[in-house]
Amino acid sequence: MSAELLINVTPSESRVALIENGILQEIHVERHTKRGLVGNIYRGKVSRVLPGMQAAFVDIGLEKAAFLHASDIVIHNEVVDEVSESHLPKQDIRELVRDGQDIVVQVVKDPLGTKGARLTTDITLPSRYLVFMPSVSHVGVSQRIEDEQERERLKHLVQDLCNEDGGFILRTAAEGVGEKELLQDAEFLRRLWTKVQARMKNRKSHVLYEDLPLARRVLRDFVGTELDRIRIDSKLAFSELQNFTEEYAPELHTLLEYYHGDRPIFDLYDVENEVQRALERRVDLKSGGYLIIDQTEAMTTIDINTGAFVGHRNLEETIFNTNIEATLAIARQLRLRNLGGIIIIDFIDMTDVDHKRRVLHSLELAVAKDRAKINIHGFTALGLIEMTRKRTRESLEHTLCGECPVCKGRGSIKTVETVCFEIMREIVRVNRAYDADKFVVYASPAVAEALMGEESHMLAELEVFVSRQIKVQTEQLYSQDKYDVVMM
Repeated sequence: MSAELLINVTPSESRVALIENGILQEIHVERHTKRGLVGNIYRGKVSRVLPGMQAAFVDIGLEKAAFLHASDIVIHNEVVDEVSESHLPKQDIRELVRDGQDIVVQVVKDPLGTKGARLTTDITLPSRYLVFMPSVSHVGVSQRIEDEQERERLKHLVQDLCNEDGGFILRTAAEGVGEKELLQDAEFLRRLWTKVQARMKNRKSHVLYEDLPLARRVLRDFVGTELDRIRIDSKLAFSELQNFTEEYAPELHTLLEYYHGDRPIFDLYDVENEVQRALERRVDLKSGGYLIIDQTEAMTTIDINTGAFVGHRNLEETIFNTNIEATLAIARQLRLRNLGGIIIIDFIDMTDVDHKRRVLHSLELAVAKDRAKINIHGFTALGLIEMTRKRTRESLEHTLCGECPVCKGRGSIKTVETVCFEIMREIVRVNRAYDADKFVVYASPAVAEALMGEESHMLAELEVFVSRQIKVQTEQLYSQDKYDVVMM
């Protein structure tokens, strides 16, 4: 399998596309004025303790107060400037924090929709191979490193690096890495933590540490991933990434290429059009079937339909083949759209138990490449598949799109007929309440056309009913469901 990263950098925005076998699989977008907050460390102040929710709101200098749950609080022994290892999720929030208290926190989830950022006091600092944890003094190993001998080897190498100042987690990329590289990572992280501690003494700033910009963060997280090349279309960004990889990710250094072609870099694999398609509800399958993806604040639902696919054998085989094809498309769309939280998949109903088992297995295999944590809970009694995908940053839709000013996020607007009937009811209501000589209706072009055309007989009957003249005026800038009834 061929894989490469395309990095597009402009003065106001950075974008990274992961291409596998010529097809876009992931897109990461960061506006320089609206950088993600995950991984950032802040000095905050508890603004409100909520005993009923076992949580607190914390002011970290953002527009919305951030959210800190009791289970995300680690107790610090501030006298000796050390951190105990005890997590106390069952302890009352009022015993852990108080209103007005200064507290050091780290963002684990960006603000999503109406929700503020999610926080923890369990601070961690990641590098290419290690994650430094000031709150513990032991060694952890990524579950994705399955070989027991390798796990023990890595533990042994890092054990001596742990002390009362903190411990480490070995990332998946550490598999096969030698002692020298691990030591370099550990020293870098300790220096970084020393800088954070120094900033803690400066009470003027909320921000103690900011995670890496998008391009460098993606390269850090892709260490250990099989890539053929990394192409960057900015000479300045290319130079910065050369310096970064040379020091922190030497295995990626030789893969860097400066792209100076005449075509925009994202045009190489039709990335721009793929991103546009990823914002649509409907995803067409090659067989003729299609998916309908609806993202709400509570969950994401995915519905599969056979569409124009009629198959070659029987209905059961047609349904099974469509569902199998859909599993691959769903896995790609989850990564591409960065969908997270609760996900409900409504596959086409299958009566064959073996077909259900094979579709579930196909879905599990398809999402195995996803770097986000996924839990699939199988088919429910209603034939739906419930699953979760870890959500830390906004989805592609929420990053690139805003609320529709016409429908206010509903996804639909009133029909012309409905608005016409509302206008007529409004005229009757106003006529009963006030004494007017005549009425003027200001409406959108479509509604005005209907009132003067197919609904004109209804308007004529209404004029007789209220004994008043009714005039219709077209307002070009009105949305379809907006209107005004004016008394003259």
